[in-house]
Amino acid sequence: MIKNLQKHFSSKIASLDKLVGYSNINYRLTTEDSTYIFKTYPLSERQIDLITAENEILASLSDNFPDRFPSPVPFKDETFINIIASSGKNKICRTLSFLEGEFLGDVSHSKKLVSSLGSFLAEMNMHLMGLNNYVIQARKLNWDIQHLYLNKDFISDIPDEHDKNLVRYFFLQFDEQVSPILPKLRSSLIHGDANEWNILTKDDQVTGLIDFGDVCFTPLINELAVAATYICYDKENPLEWAEILVKSYHQVLPLEQQELEILYYLIAARLCISVCNSAHAKKNEPENDYAFSSEENAWNMLYSWLEVNPVKARNAFFSACGYDIPAPVSVEQKVAQRHSSISSILSLSYDNPVYMNRSAFQYMYDVYGNTYLDAYNNIPHVGHSHPEVTEAGQKQMAKLNTNTRYIFDELADYAEKLLAKFPDSLNKVFFVNSGSAASDLAMRLAFTHTKKNKVVVMEHGYHGNTQVSIDISDYKFNNKKGSGQKDHILKTNIPDTFRGRYTVNDGSAGIRYAQDAIKELDSDLNNIAAFISEPIVGCGGQVPLANGYLKEIYPIIRAHGGLCISDEVQTGFGRLGDHFWGYEAQGVIPDIVVLGKPIANGHPMGAVVTTQDIAVSFENGVEFFSSFGGNPVSCAIASSVLDVIQKEELQKNAKEVGDYYKRLFRELQKEFPCIGDVRGSGLFLGIDIVKRGTKEPDTELAHHIKNGLREKHILISTDGPFDNVLKTKPPLCFNKNNADKVVETIASILKKNTKNSTFN
Repeated sequence: MIKNLQKHFSSKIASLDKLVGYSNINYRLTTEDSTYIFKTYPLSERQIDLITAENEILASLSDNFPDRFPSPVPFKDETFINIIASSGKNKICRTLSFLEGEFLGDVSHSKKLVSSLGSFLAEMNMHLMGLNNYVIQARKLNWDIQHLYLNKDFISDIPDEHDKNLVRYFFLQFDEQVSPILPKLRSSLIHGDANEWNILTKDDQVTGLIDFGDVCFTPLINELAVAATYICYDKENPLEWAEILVKSYHQVLPLEQQELEILYYLIAARLCISVCNSAHAKKNEPENDYAFSSEENAWNMLYSWLEVNPVKARNAFFSACGYDIPAPVSVEQKVAQRHSSISSILSLSYDNPVYMNRSAFQYMYDVYGNTYLDAYNNIPHVGHSHPEVTEAGQKQMAKLNTNTRYIFDELADYAEKLLAKFPDSLNKVFFVNSGSAASDLAMRLAFTHTKKNKVVVMEHGYHGNTQVSIDISDYKFNNKKGSGQKDHILKTNIPDTFRGRYTVNDGSAGIRYAQDAIKELDSDLNNIAAFISEPIVGCGGQVPLANGYLKEIYPIIRAHGGLCISDEVQTGFGRLGDHFWGYEAQGVIPDIVVLGKPIANGHPMGAVVTTQDIAVSFENGVEFFSSFGGNPVSCAIASSVLDVIQKEELQKNAKEVGDYYKRLFRELQKEFPCIGDVRGSGLFLGIDIVKRGTKEPDTELAHHIKNGLREKHILISTDGPFDNVLKTKPPLCFNKNNADKVVETIASILKKNTKNSTFN
């Protein structure tokens, strides 16, 4: 190749060394006089226009900033672009001056160096703002943040489902937060790729910037977003480093507030572009290591960036530029506003309530810039604001939403998909709007089918907020403010192997609890329409039914004509890890299953699953109709939840992370006797807080831990008849690092209390 090139150069070529590259092939070319960068491109008219435009920009920059940018070097014939044969093909070629310096990726980063980068980019951008180039302005480049959508097809190349959905989440945020503002922003020519292998340094200063192959006409702030991405993506605290860059840039070229408002999302978008292109390159060019060299750092930062509250980022950028930080109203004011129109009977969590603004997966964001790890909410089952669920709702809402008196595909399709998760005997489903409505309907089914009028309920059980569901909820009717137990309600003792009468949970305790219950019910057995219980009694303090309990009691109820109902509102859809439904842990199949909460990830929906015979009995009565139950939007959303559980293997995650989480708590229990019991399954755990050396509930300490966690930005709650059980039932995307954080924070709270002798 040197022989072919020599005729185009005046000086003798001494060496030609190939450089790593992404799309075109570049060389380090050394002559007797100097060193150059020799660049080659596939031949096309469009490519010639782009190179010509780039040369014009570089020439202007080089004239104004000598030795800071590559300058176009003419060939022997005084042209700057040539067509040269290479490897049997004609290629476009050009030569640029070679800049000395150490790459940013090869040196340690200091605040001084990052500040230097900000100033450097601002000075360059001030010059570029005065240039026009219509070839570049007409260019649509997938690496240009404003054209994020051009990378959407590459998402499918990302192998991990959770990774895919993280990227989809930020694509949706871009549509919501950035796209409406883009047309209002200042636009300019920018370099577009200020990454660590394009930035040159010397003595803790940025000295040069190379590779203008991604130059584009785009919102000015995108220059800073790109640079911030690469300067921060290997840092423990990326926001802190981004602030330094923003501040130094602003001191040279002032940034506008609306640009800073969306910078968080622009950085996320650039990270998404990076990981999308890395995945695409890995799939199509697996031998090109350079194409996905930054992939690991980009993924690490994208997950770290998710933990940063967008409000916190905006406030940090505003502060760096000297702008006043918008002050949201106080929690006290919001509570007063709430109570002016909403009854105070609608309670708030924590001594210091949380004023939420946004959420994502296992994180929630308040209006003050704090990020909360959600170890509490089991309603956003597959994660807050999950993009697949969100998109399913958006698409269906834009297409059709009506009631079940019309035929539409979504109802039958989802019904079949849901019933496939149950044994063959449970083959009919009714859709409603909530778990409460589902409990209510389950009672109607039982009364209609059996023609009996009594219901056996579990001590401390909770099944909803309708009058019928309150009547069967000991947690409600037995409250000191409750209406009391109705005559047709029969209550059985909770089979609790921690505080109860029988504590050996090898199956014998469950049998004995069931036998005791049957004896108590003996005189009413022929009048029982149904027995209803949760597999783990949530409001009882996350108490799993003793092993063998349902297997003993179900046959007796059925033998006397009653039905067996499992309330899976909290325990269903894979949360327990070992089983998709809680009743499976007891080795039984119920006659009716009640579903709610996680079925549609927070969208108001519930369902009752039952047998053909029970459904036929109900069909002989008055027509059943729910205005919103089973509507197309609800069904589309619920269907997407099942898809996500399967694709992201969330039941498996609940099992693995849940077992790990439980082990951590049991290790903590050895150190702190105030932890009386650790129970539950998967990501549905209860930690029973007791007075030291006893089983006596310590409500005060439990509340102290709960509120202490809240102040450390971790959400957890308390429950049980004495409100002394910490309950943790997070979204199923919760991971082992999250579990570590929760348990370590509880440990720090308990150590501090032990040291101060606050609780003994």
